[in-house]
Amino acid sequence: MEQKKNIELFKQLNQCKRDIAGLKKQLNQINDQKEHWFDKKEKYSKEISRQIGQVKGFKAKRNKFTEKVKESKNKREEYNKLVKQKIEEAKKLNEKKKDIQKKFDIKEDPFKIKEQIEKIEFSIETQAVSFEKEQKMMKLIKELKKKLKEAEKVSDVFEKIHKISKEIDELKKKSEEMHKKVQASAKESQTEHEEIIASSKEVDELKKKEEEAFKKFLEFKKKFSEVNDKLQEKLIELGKLNEKMGVVKEKRKAAKEKRAETELKKKEEEVEKKLRTKKKITTEDLLVMQMKDKK
Repeated sequence: MEQKKNIELFKQLNQCKRDIAGLKKQLNQINDQKEHWFDKKEKYSKEISRQIGQVKGFKAKRNKFTEKVKESKNKREEYNKLVKQKIEEAKKLNEKKKDIQKKFDIKEDPFKIKEQIEKIEFSIETQAVSFEKEQKMMKLIKELKKKLKEAEKVSDVFEKIHKISKEIDELKKKSEEMHKKVQASAKESQTEHEEIIASSKEVDELKKKEEEAFKKFLEFKKKFSEVNDKLQEKLIELGKLNEKMGVVKEKRKAAKEKRAETELKKKEEEVEKKLRTKKKITTEDLLVMQMKDKK
């Protein structure tokens, strides 16, 4: 009965050791998966941080260009406002010019007359013309100067009109430059905005992947904990079985020692009998006597 129990205990001990080996192997496999998904989750987290940093950079650039658009629009509006003011001034001067021209019957622009005179004088000075032609040209200059003298009555108004006309052209040019700046900055702002949208979508996708990886990590972490609990239970069981096996071994050892002692005592008695009967002593008998002396 005792032997049967011992055999069963030995089987339990071996089975427990096999279970522990299997659980350790399973635990290592689960741990590898757990660490794999944790590394993936960390990788996605870092990429999300990098992308968010990029988005912030794109936003800063977009805001900068948006501010430039605003500034350029304001300047453009200022120039357009000045253009309107100058046009109103020009209209009033043109009305005044018409009144003076009507009053003094002046039909030509003194600046145009002056330009015409300068052009004829330049031709006389630089070109080889005949005497007859030169006389005609001089006569024309005289007539033009007479007209110029009459036109001088409105020269001040004409001068102001010409000046305002130049100012309007310059303001329109500046307004157009600001308009081009508005378009360029708006285009850059739109480009940065599109980058923000693209990166934001990518961040959303990465967050989904990060969340899925984290779920997997938690799943394997839970499995790891469950298997580890089983392993600890088996280790406790192994400890108890080893204790029982230790008791069995001690019993076996004690029984063995008892059998050896009984056998030795029997041999001692046989040797003593030989000594009393003066029979021949063997080497084995001598060893038995030595062991007796040691005791």
